Amino acid sequence: MTKNLLVELGLEELPAYVVTPSEEQLGQKMADFLKENRLDYETIQTFSTPRRLAVRVMGLSDKQKDLSEDFKGPSKKIAVDSEGNFTKAAQGFVRSKGLTTDAIEFREVKGEEYAYVSKREAGKNASEIVPKVTEVLSSLSFPVSMHWAANQFDYIRPVHTLTILLDKEVIQVPFLDIVSSNISRGHRFLGKETIIRSADSYEEDLRRQFVIVDPKERQKLILDQIKTIESNHNVVVEIDHDLLNEVLNLVEYPTAFMGNFASKYLEVPEEVLVTSMKNHQRYFVVRTSEGQLLPNFVSVRNGNSDFIENVIRGNEKVLVARLEDGEFFWREDQKLQIEDLVEKLKLVTFHEKIGSLYDHMMRTKVIAAYLANLAGLDEQEKAQVERAASIYKFDLLTGMVGEFDELQGIMGEKYATLAGENQAVARAIREHYLPVTSEGDLPLTKVGAILAIADKCDVLLSFFSVGLIPSGSNDPYALRRAAQGIVRILDSFEWEIPLDELISNLYQLHLDSLSYKNQTEVMAFLQARIEKLMDKSVPKDIREAVLGSSAGVVRLQLEAAASLAAKAEDANFKSSVESLSRVFNIAENAYNSKSVDTSIFENEHEQELYDAVEELRFTEDVSENIDRLFTLSPIIDAFFDNTMVMTEDQELRNNRLAILSNLMEKANTIAAFNKINTK
Repeated sequence: MTKNLLVELGLEELPAYVVTPSEEQLGQKMADFLKENRLDYETIQTFSTPRRLAVRVMGLSDKQKDLSEDFKGPSKKIAVDSEGNFTKAAQGFVRSKGLTTDAIEFREVKGEEYAYVSKREAGKNASEIVPKVTEVLSSLSFPVSMHWAANQFDYIRPVHTLTILLDKEVIQVPFLDIVSSNISRGHRFLGKETIIRSADSYEEDLRRQFVIVDPKERQKLILDQIKTIESNHNVVVEIDHDLLNEVLNLVEYPTAFMGNFASKYLEVPEEVLVTSMKNHQRYFVVRTSEGQLLPNFVSVRNGNSDFIENVIRGNEKVLVARLEDGEFFWREDQKLQIEDLVEKLKLVTFHEKIGSLYDHMMRTKVIAAYLANLAGLDEQEKAQVERAASIYKFDLLTGMVGEFDELQGIMGEKYATLAGENQAVARAIREHYLPVTSEGDLPLTKVGAILAIADKCDVLLSFFSVGLIPSGSNDPYALRRAAQGIVRILDSFEWEIPLDELISNLYQLHLDSLSYKNQTEVMAFLQARIEKLMDKSVPKDIREAVLGSSAGVVRLQLEAAASLAAKAEDANFKSSVESLSRVFNIAENAYNSKSVDTSIFENEHEQELYDAVEELRFTEDVSENIDRLFTLSPIIDAFFDNTMVMTEDQELRNNRLAILSNLMEKANTIAAFNKINTK
C-alpha cells in the first residue's frame, strides 16, 4: 500500500532568480532523503511560486525496506590477539556499525579468515520517517540568507507556514519557530489562509485562493494570454525566455495585459526603449510582423483582471518616466565631445590599487597593438584597433550609460558613429564587452575581438598583480568571465597564438601605470578556463595531459582533448600511449642536446626510430597527427627491447636520449602522454 506525501514551505516573497533553482534543489534533496531512508516511491513532483516551495511524493511506500547488510572487517590475525581476545581494531570495527564483538563471525576469503558482522534492521513505517523531512528543508542552500525575530537560524526569507500531509493525515513537526499543519496561504491580496484537504487536492485548494502553484501551468497561462493579445491586436510579442522565467517567478496568479506609450519615443534608439521595458520594468517588447518596434508593451499582473484599466494606466505612467529620461540623455549626450570624455577618464578610478580608467585604457592600447601584429591584421585594421583602443571607454561618462549601465558599449557604438568615427571602430567599442556572460555571444569582427581580448587581458593581469585573485566561488571583479572570454575568442577566431607565450610576452611590455606580477597564477587561472571549455566527456587524465603539453594554442588543445577521448576506446590506444609514455618518462630528465650522431648507432632499431622521428610531420588536423604518432608504437617498443638507453657509455647514452627528446618534443605539442592513465 502506498500514500502520497506533500510538503509545502510558505515564505515571504523570494527573489525571482532564486525560485526555480530552489524548487529543483528541493526535489533532488527529497529524492536523496528517500533513498537514504530506504523508502520507495513512484514519482516526485515539485511546485513553486514567489511565496512557497513545495514537493509531492507520489506512491510513497508505507514502510521502509528491511536492512540486511554484511560488513567485512580486519583479518583474524589483526582482530584477535595471542590470548584469543578481540583487539582494539576489532572493537572499533563493530562499534562503527553500532554493534558489539558478540556479533563477529569469521569467514574465509581467499585462504585467509576475516571478521564479519551482519546488520539486520526491520523497516519502520513511513509515518515514523516522514517527520524527519524538515532535515530536507534545513539543508537547502541559498545565495543569500537572513534571520528574523529571535530565530538565529539563517534562511532565504522568513518562514510563515509549513504544510506536511501524508494523504489526509496531518504530520505535526516543529520547524524554526512554527509547527507544521495542513494550513497554507492563498494569494497575498485575493486569497486567504486555507486548509489543504489532502496531498492530492493541493493544486485545487490553492487555485481557489488565486494561486497557480504549478510553474508549468502558470507559464502556459501567461503564454496563452499573450497569444490572445497578439491575435486581438495583430502584433508580435517578443518572448525573451529569461524574462519569461523571471516574470513567472514574480506572480502567483498571472494576468497579461498590453499598454501603450507615445510614438515620439520611437525616435530614441531601440536599445534604450527595450532596456527600459525589459530590464527595468519586466515588460515584453511588442513588434509588427516585420519586426518593427511598436509603441506598446505587454506586462503580467500578479492578480486577476479586476480594475485592469487602472493597472494599465499605472504601468504606462511608470514607463513614460523612464522613457523621458532616455529621451533627455539621448539628446544631451550628443552635445558631448569624445576627446573631452576620454580626458575626464583620468579622473575616474578603475580600482584604487590599479589606477584610473584612462590608465587601464592605455595599457589595453599597448596590448591591443601587440595582439594585432600576432593575429596578422592588415595596416588598416591595425589603425582601427589603435583608434578604438584610444577612446573605447568614453561612453561610461555619458548620461545615458550613467542611467542605463546595461547600455555601455552599445551607446558607445552609437555615439561614435554619430561623431563620424569609422564603423569598424564604433563596432569594436560595442564588441569589446563581449561575451557579457560565460556562454554569451562573442565579437564578430577582428578589430572588436582584438580589443576585447586586450581589455580582458589587462583586467585579468592588473587585478592579479595587486593580489585581487579569486578564491573559491568569490569573484567580485568577474575575472573568471574575463579569462573565459579570452580563451573563447581565441578559439572562435582560430588564431594560432600560443596562450602561454602571449601571457609571458605581456609581462615584458613596458607600461607606465602598472607592472604586472603573479604570472604563474594568471597562467594557471587561464588553463582552468580552457579545461572548462573541454567537453565534459573528456576524462580528467586526458585534460591534464593536454594542458601539460607545449601546445598553447587554445583551438589545438581543445581538438587534442576531444580526439584523444574519442580514440580512448580504440584497440591500439593503450599500447600506443604506453609506448609514448615511456619516451616521456625517460626523456623528461634527459641530457638537453637534441643533435643525433647517426654514425655511432649500434643497431638497426636506433636508425629506424631516428628515421621515423625525422620523417614525422604534423598537419593542422590534430586527430591525424595523433594517428601518425600512434603508428610509431611498434618502432618505439622495438627500440626499447633492443637498445640499452641508459648505457654507461656517456656518448651513446646522450645520443639515444637525443632521439627520444626529439620525439617527445614533437609529441608534446599534442599532449604530455605520460599523464594519461592506461591502467
